[in-house]
Amino acid sequence: MLNGTGVKIFTGTSHPELAEIIARRLGLPLAKADVTKSGIGETSVRIAESVRENDVYIINTGCGAVNTSLMELCIMIHACKIASAKRITAVVPLFPYARQDKKDKSRAPITAKLVANMIQKAGCDHVITMDLHASQIQGFFDVPVDKLFAEPSSILYIRTHFDLQNVVIVSPDAGGAKRATSIADRLGVDFALFHKERKKANSVSRMVLVGHVKDKVAILIDDMADTSGTLCLAAHHLTEAGVAKVYAIVTHGILSGDALENIEKSVLEKLIVTNTLPQKENQAKCSKIEVIDIGPVLGEVIRRSHYGESVSKLFHEVPY
Repeated sequence: MLNGTGVKIFTGTSHPELAEIIARRLGLPLAKADVTKSGIGETSVRIAESVRENDVYIINTGCGAVNTSLMELCIMIHACKIASAKRITAVVPLFPYARQDKKDKSRAPITAKLVANMIQKAGCDHVITMDLHASQIQGFFDVPVDKLFAEPSSILYIRTHFDLQNVVIVSPDAGGAKRATSIADRLGVDFALFHKERKKANSVSRMVLVGHVKDKVAILIDDMADTSGTLCLAAHHLTEAGVAKVYAIVTHGILSGDALENIEKSVLEKLIVTNTLPQKENQAKCSKIEVIDIGPVLGEVIRRSHYGESVSKLFHEVPY
């Protein structure tokens, strides 16, 4: 709970629902800002209250029209900067362009670095994000980056909804092995992983399962589900390997294209996502989607950041 002195929380148009949850957690109203779009798609921002010498937090996530969200964020940061805000923090639960984090082909751009430069140049002093697709993105910034994890919330969900004696944690690819083993170790359960070969960027050709899963409840762990092709294919392979049930827990439920249809048809019992992106519409369209609320975690980080307290405690436990 903040006593309201010198803290302003603004939201863009990408996820006002999450901003409301965070503001409620802190006991503050959302600060007023008018964000409008012109006929040719230009974003216009008017900060409707004084931010002079205030600690400002701007919440906007990389979803839907990602480019619009990013421009809104940069323009709002700039507007607060030239209105004499003391410190400006960008709260970006899903970092835009996080998958373009390295030069994987000739002449490929490192767009995540470009986005980091844009946010900094706009006048940002501090960034709060969650489950970055690649940790090196923190190094693209010259300002402090607090990278939060959905892991404590996922562990709490698993502990409260599953019998741990029958659980096996599965990573759908080798890249996510570290994330999945960390959860498996903290729960004291077994771990398995898939080795996958891709023909092109977001389509998988072949998957090989490594580990024992027969007659267990398999929980797939990943950082994001976009088209959900990998998750559905992994779930299918797990069923063939003799698991009793398959669930999936994902931090960022992007769920683009035919993702919802694929999930509904798949052998997954449930896809559990966090609300780093708006999920109301997805839940209405697909009965298998369940949401973990990470609003309280972001709210607590903002409170700790404002009062200069340590944030590292939240890497391992969920605030109550």
